[in-house]
Amino acid sequence: MADYTPPVPEGRQLIQGYGDGGFRIAGNRIDGSVVVLPGRTVAWPVSRYEDLTPDSLAPIYDAAGSIEVLLIGCGPRMGLPNAQLREALRPHGIVPEFMDTGAACRTFNVLLAEDRAVAAALIAVE
Repeated sequence: MADYTPPVPEGRQLIQGYGDGGFRIAGNRIDGSVVVLPGRTVAWPVSRYEDLTPDSLAPIYDAAGSIEVLLIGCGPRMGLPNAQLREALRPHGIVPEFMDTGAACRTFNVLLAEDRAVAAALIAVE
């Protein structure tokens, strides 16, 4: 059987799975929504796209110098791009991309393997 896992630098937060209300990241199961940065993953208290606010992105602002793209996993379906979130991220030099959580997980892994400055805010799905 061929291994299609992209090679990533040591210590990076490869997303290995999602569903059942959580994620498997860098070998660890994490329940609930998360913010995934290249070197660490933190719990994120957002469970619905409608609850996403500029204040809920605080973990992203803290790492702003090392992030250019923020993938926002909106849950089971892509949410409409949110102008308020775009404006909140703009001063930090971060471009948000809105997509469903599965697509955000896959895209994160590809960009991580390319050693891009990427983070993901992922709403857990069942």
